[in-house]
Amino acid sequence: MPKLWANTVESHRQEVREAIIETTAALVAEGGVRSVTMSRIAEDVGIGRATLYKYFPDIEAILQAWHEEHIGAHLGQLRDLVHGDGPVDQRIAAVLEAYGLIRYEVAHQGHGADLSALFQQHGGMAETEDHVRQFVTGLLTKGVAAGSVRNDVAPGELATFCIYALAGAGSLPSKAAVSRLVTLVLEGVRGPVST
Repeated sequence: MPKLWANTVESHRQEVREAIIETTAALVAEGGVRSVTMSRIAEDVGIGRATLYKYFPDIEAILQAWHEEHIGAHLGQLRDLVHGDGPVDQRIAAVLEAYGLIRYEVAHQGHGADLSALFQQHGGMAETEDHVRQFVTGLLTKGVAAGSVRNDVAPGELATFCIYALAGAGSLPSKAAVSRLVTLVLEGVRGPVST
């Protein structure tokens, strides 16, 4: 197969896959997981059901792909902030703010409890929290060395505190409330630094 043709076919496949994923997410947001059918997805994407089944065996697989894409994007955003420029205390604040806003936005997307249960069933949330904990622990360790983070609590324990405290951002009513929560968490992280 000529390279140009292969690139065109692969590009088309990727576009169809993305359309399937985004259409499914929109349908779930509209009516919940239980209201979505493979027939409806195929119809809304503008493909046949047989074509849809070539991409995904069922709705759960589509939603898992959607979840993995979004988690990957969120982790990439946090990774960029962790390794960004600027003093460590600013990077800590940026990472915690971003994580709080991610938790807030995910909770307010309207995908419902049954979708959250599906993702937890596949272990995606725990694995994601482990990545975030590693990012935050690394930054906090640097913050302790720089003297901007309390040193009376181990960085790993502080990271766990941050992650669990910011998980509450999902139940807050606004982004302003998320910022206030992040400020409280940062105060706890900075705490007393013993000499």
